[in-house]
Amino acid sequence: MAAPALAQELPGVTDGPGPNMVIEVAGADGTAKGQIVIDLYADKAPNHVERLVTLARDGAYDGVVFHRVIDGFMAQTGDVQHGKQSGDTAMAGMGGSDLPDLAAEFNDVSFQPGTVGMARSASPDSANSQFFIDLAPAPFLDGQYTVVGQLVEGWDVLNSIKKGDPAANGSVEAPDYMATVTIAE
Repeated sequence: MAAPALAQELPGVTDGPGPNMVIEVAGADGTAKGQIVIDLYADKAPNHVERLVTLARDGAYDGVVFHRVIDGFMAQTGDVQHGKQSGDTAMAGMGGSDLPDLAAEFNDVSFQPGTVGMARSASPDSANSQFFIDLAPAPFLDGQYTVVGQLVEGWDVLNSIKKGDPAANGSVEAPDYMATVTIAE
């Protein structure tokens, strides 16, 4: 099986007007793994992008683990309530932030390698702080989850994130984490 194309090499993928979310990824032991840059689609999902920007600027995403990583599918993070690397992450993936859940902002962007979507529960209007980055095409998610951006740098770093146990729905033991998350306009 051929390796997926770098997001920068995918047709139509360019770094748009932003803002950009810059994620410094670290291994469970604190070793720097590199940087991921996501172009956020403020024009396609303004309320969701505003939430990501607010949480990043508040430092809420700093130290949050990639709690669910499924090889050939996606890497999920962003649980600011239960996902802090320095605490007990047993419930990571079950929480959000202190802010209210968001109404869905479904758009016409298809889930492809590097596409960033908002995680949610069964309700379409339950996205809060968690998000995922696709590792492979996932068009079956189109119209079901809000697309908030696209990876524009760091495909190698994204692919290096520790994968989870397929038998445990991608749950990761000693997960990698977002050391710092900043916003670049």
